[in-house]
Amino acid sequence: MDVPVRAASNTNWNAKKGILEMGDSVGTRQLFNLGQARKFMQTLLHSKSVDELLDADKTLSLRGMFYKSLHTIEGTKEKTFDDQTESDGILEDLEVSLGSLREELHIFAKKRGTMVGNITVIDNGDEINCRKMGSGGYAIPSICEPDVIQFKNVDAKFILHVEKDTVWQRFNEDRFWEKHNCILTEGSGQPPRGVRRMLHRLNKELKLPVYCLLDCDPWGHYIYSVIKQGSISLAFESSRLAIPDAKFMGIRAIDYERCDLSDDVKISLNERDTARAKQIAAYPWFEKDKQWQREIKKMLSNGFKMEVESLITKDISYVTEEYVPARLKAKDWLG
Repeated sequence: MDVPVRAASNTNWNAKKGILEMGDSVGTRQLFNLGQARKFMQTLLHSKSVDELLDADKTLSLRGMFYKSLHTIEGTKEKTFDDQTESDGILEDLEVSLGSLREELHIFAKKRGTMVGNITVIDNGDEINCRKMGSGGYAIPSICEPDVIQFKNVDAKFILHVEKDTVWQRFNEDRFWEKHNCILTEGSGQPPRGVRRMLHRLNKELKLPVYCLLDCDPWGHYIYSVIKQGSISLAFESSRLAIPDAKFMGIRAIDYERCDLSDDVKISLNERDTARAKQIAAYPWFEKDKQWQREIKKMLSNGFKMEVESLITKDISYVTEEYVPARLKAKDWLG
């Protein structure tokens, strides 16, 4: 069987579309090849499990798929999978080979991400008013495909996506989404595919702009890059996950002076941070972007990084009542 190569060497930057795309390189997986027989067997095991899920119209978690195909091969002491990481990699091979999202294969991941705001979601037939979610919010599911999730009663002008739950809680408690007529989401750091798929659908189907409030560090910049252009490992899904017109709202390297922050908020860049920042600056989609080159250069010259939470040193609600409203009014963001 032929399996497309999921690696940087087989990833292309489509400047016209503004997304990462998978190339044409494929690898042949053979049963009668000692170096490939194990992966061949694992691929068939998971293929059988997917077929059974589709026939039964049931779903299973990534962890569940690992255990469903896990057993000791008869006559040996060898297990079919050593760990879940090995299992997950085979499932991604199946996705790219079939040209289908794992969610379309009825496989889901752990819920990680929250949403609240001026929208009603129909989730598997149940209507959920995201305006009345209390302090907890709506848990964004792993499977956000149109046959499972539909939207109605949408009265929002934009989406504000924040990096962490701690920041999301501040915005929710201050009812930012109600005051500014928006939808508020968070991805618990690097957003999982369910959150990215939800953001993509809200952006494409409802034409809602997406603004990202992330940390001023290489990891915040990378999260934005993944949301905007897609990722190398999931380049085959960029057309259904990436949001080329997403904007970076902050926090910015200039905010230390602009917001008159104290020295207490500084977190020194280490060698790993510096190397990662330079790597991100060399990405094709950032390399020719003067704004992003200035942003990364400024952070490196500062010698420190900052978290969104650092704005709390100004006031508990400074980020919701002053910082973001000012950025929105001035259209002050990075594209």
